[in-house]
Amino acid sequence: MIIAFTAWAAFSPLINHFGEMYHLSATQQSMLVAIPVLLGSIMRVPFGILTEKYGGRKMYTALMLFLVLPLLASGFAQSYLMLLVCALFLGMAGTAFAISMTFVSKWTPKEKQGTALGINAIGNVGTAVATFTLPSIALLWGVEWVFWSLIIPVVIMAAVIWFYTPETPKSKANRTVREELTILRFKDTWILSLFYFVTFGIFVALGIYLPTLLINLFELSAVDAGMRAAGFVVLATLARPVGGYIADRFDPGKMLTVVFIGIIACGLLLSVAIENLIIMTLACLLLAIVTGVGCGTVFKMVPSMFPKSTGAVTGIVGAAGGLGGFFPPIMLGIIKDQTGAYSIGFVLLVIVTIFCLWLNKREYDTGTKPTASRKTSKRKRRDGSLASVSK
Repeated sequence: MIIAFTAWAAFSPLINHFGEMYHLSATQQSMLVAIPVLLGSIMRVPFGILTEKYGGRKMYTALMLFLVLPLLASGFAQSYLMLLVCALFLGMAGTAFAISMTFVSKWTPKEKQGTALGINAIGNVGTAVATFTLPSIALLWGVEWVFWSLIIPVVIMAAVIWFYTPETPKSKANRTVREELTILRFKDTWILSLFYFVTFGIFVALGIYLPTLLINLFELSAVDAGMRAAGFVVLATLARPVGGYIADRFDPGKMLTVVFIGIIACGLLLSVAIENLIIMTLACLLLAIVTGVGCGTVFKMVPSMFPKSTGAVTGIVGAAGGLGGFFPPIMLGIIKDQTGAYSIGFVLLVIVTIFCLWLNKREYDTGTKPTASRKTSKRKRRDGSLASVSK
């Protein structure tokens, strides 16, 4: 997944180069950064279902081979419109998340899924690889080779997946797409989607937009800003398996309460002191930790609640997280163009997170231990799973 996420984030560290080349506004730059997230998020739903049906080996190999086309085209792009089109289709790399999470969950015992899925999600560090390495490639060989050089590892990974990984066990129930989407009837699907919209959305949004923020606010070089953004991504990525590991052993609801309180605190700091480099750095590092733990916790809950519809729910929740990373960069760009500052964007983050905190306290961190009869009568799922995550 590291290679796929590197391709997914390929435009982000080059955004200021394209901005100067095509004289782009902050909003246009934000669109170019965010547009790959759009298709990669929306397509996670069908790709999660297709992985459930056809297997992770086939789906992942096909995805890697498809990515060769937009990577090749990106190197030949000669206008802002062409870049947007290439960025849109390169966004398909984001579906690697839904494929790999379904792939891994099928081979992992329930009691170890939080840890295993957290380790798999270390692939998110591909965003850091992009911000750390691609600006240097652009300086040495030109922007076009940023995209063309990624074709080599993408093709190698396709071969490795196809020849050296086993196929996932086929589901005994041959469910139709309509049957798979019945999980949309359950409120837990929507609640987990909202929680992932916030936690993974912050990870994606800052992972791809933090270089732009640092350059605009503190006039850092692209390489310096990329290295700092890479530090955020690496820390958040390493925190994710820790969150999954802890969620395997403790109440995920209580963990999410701590996560949301941490996000609120960081959001408040950034809203009032974003132009102070030290405070911004500390707030972003703490935000990396709590969002990483939050992502790991949410995806521990997904296969536990929906063991027979993991692919579909993974796709839906993953899509919500991706969309959570799509809107903030655009919103911050618009706010910057209209007000000259970014503070209002972080105030909005605090408001949304306060709602998530309230909802989590109401649904999962209730302070009570439901009886077996309550779990069965109120939380029984059509796929045979139970919605309760209390110990």
